[in-house]
Amino acid sequence: MAEMTPMRIGADRVTTTESSIVTSPYDGAEVGRVPVGTAAHIDAAVAAAVARRDGGALPAWKRAEILDAAAVRLAARSEEFARRIAAEAAKPIKTARGEVMRAVDTFRFSAAVARTLTGETIPLDASSAGEHKLGFVMRVPIGVVAAISPFNFPVNLVAHKIGPAIAAGCPVVLKPASSTPLSALALAGMLLEECGLPDGWLNVVTCKGSTANHLVEHPDVAMVTFTGSPPVGWGIRQKVPHKRVGLELGNNAPVIIEPSADWELAADKIAVAATSFAGQSCISVQRVYVHRSIADGFVDRLTTAFAGLVVGDPFDESTDVSSLIDGDETTRVVDCIADAVRDGARVSVGGTVGSDGVLAPTVLVDVTPDMEVCRTEIFGPVVGVQFYDDVAEAMKLANDSRYGLQAGIFTADLDTAMLAARTLDFGGVTVNEVPTWRADQMPYGGLRDSGNTREGPAYAAREMTEERLVIIHSMSLP
Repeated sequence: MAEMTPMRIGADRVTTTESSIVTSPYDGAEVGRVPVGTAAHIDAAVAAAVARRDGGALPAWKRAEILDAAAVRLAARSEEFARRIAAEAAKPIKTARGEVMRAVDTFRFSAAVARTLTGETIPLDASSAGEHKLGFVMRVPIGVVAAISPFNFPVNLVAHKIGPAIAAGCPVVLKPASSTPLSALALAGMLLEECGLPDGWLNVVTCKGSTANHLVEHPDVAMVTFTGSPPVGWGIRQKVPHKRVGLELGNNAPVIIEPSADWELAADKIAVAATSFAGQSCISVQRVYVHRSIADGFVDRLTTAFAGLVVGDPFDESTDVSSLIDGDETTRVVDCIADAVRDGARVSVGGTVGSDGVLAPTVLVDVTPDMEVCRTEIFGPVVGVQFYDDVAEAMKLANDSRYGLQAGIFTADLDTAMLAARTLDFGGVTVNEVPTWRADQMPYGGLRDSGNTREGPAYAAREMTEERLVIIHSMSLP
C-alpha cells in the first residue's frame, strides 16, 4: 500500500482516515494515495488563504523571485515530475517531459508578469473638472482564488493557475483533478518548501467534485478559475454570478487543408496533433476539412502517419499514444466511432482496442456534420475527415460548432490566410500550423462553449486583479 500524500493547508500537512487511490490508466497499478478532503478542509484552506491576504501582500520582487525559483527547481526535477505524470495520467513519457518544460516556461513568464504588472495614468486635467488633479489606476489583487484544474495537463495547467495568481498577489486554494492529484501536490510542496512561498499562499485540497462546490460558493473566495467540461464550467458560472469566474472549456478543433498548402506536412502534423496524450487536449485536432482535389493523397498520407504511431506503455520511450484516462472514456470513444460507421463513415485506420486496453489512433473518412464525432468534443485519438470544393464552404463548416477555442488552415495564399483569420470564429486561428499549437505566454481561450477567458500568465494575472482609481488633488499640479 502506497503512503498517503498529504494535502497542504496553511502550514499543515493534512491526512484523513479515508483515502483515494490513484491508479495508472494504463495497467491499473496503484500509483499513490491522497486524502479525501471535506468541506471543513476547504473552510480551513480558505481561512489560511484569507489570513495571508489580510496579513500584507508579498512585494512584487519577492513574488518574482519565488516564481523564478520555481522555474529553476522544476527544470532540475523535470524527469521526476515527468515520470509522475506518466504514472498517474498514462501520458507517454516523452510527451510528459514536454509538459514539464512548458510548465517551466509558465513559471518564467509568471515571474516576468510579477515584475511588470502595472496600471496606468489618467489625464484628468484633459477636462476642466480635472484641473490640479492627478489620476492613476492601481492593479490590486482580487483576493482568494479558487483554482480547479483538469487531469490532462496535471503540471502545466496547475502552473497556469498558480503562477499568475502568485504574480498578481492572490492566495490560492487549489482543487486538482481527482484522477491526477499527485503532480499538483508535488508542485505545491516544491513551491512551499524549496522556493520560498510562505505557508497559506498555496493550499491544496484533494476532494471529490461534489465537495468542490463548497469551494466555489465559499463567501471568502473572490474568483474561480476552472478548466474542464462545459456543463461543469457553466454550472459554476450560474452558481456564483456575483464572482469573477474564468472558464477554459472544450473544443472540437477544425483544420482546413487547401490544395496550395504543403498538405503532406499538414497530414504529418495532424497525426501528432490529434493523438498526443490520446487526443485528450482541448485543442486536439478533431475535424479535418480537405479540398477534394487533394483528398486521396491526403487521406493516404494521414492514414500512413496514424498507422506509424507507436501505441502502448507510457513509460516506453517509443510510445506515442497510450491509454485514455479510464476505461469508461475508452468505451465512450469506441461507441462514437461505431455510431459514425453505422451512419456512413469509413475507418481508414485504427478503431480497435488492443489487448492492453489502448484504443488505436483512428481516422474516419466521409464523416458528416451531424455525426457525434463532429458535433461534440471527442477527447480521444480520433479525427474525422470531410471534403470540400470551395474554401468558403470549408470555413462555414468549421464555424458550425458550439465550440470556439482554436481553428487552423494550411494555405500558401496570403489572401486566403487573411480571409480565414477574419472568418473563422474562434479565440485563436493558426495559419500553416495545427490549431493544437500553443505557446504558454500567448492569450489562450475561446468563445461560446469553449469558455469566457484568456489564459497565459500576463492575461490571467490581469483577470486576478481589480482596477483601483486613485485621484490626488494638489495645487502644484496643472
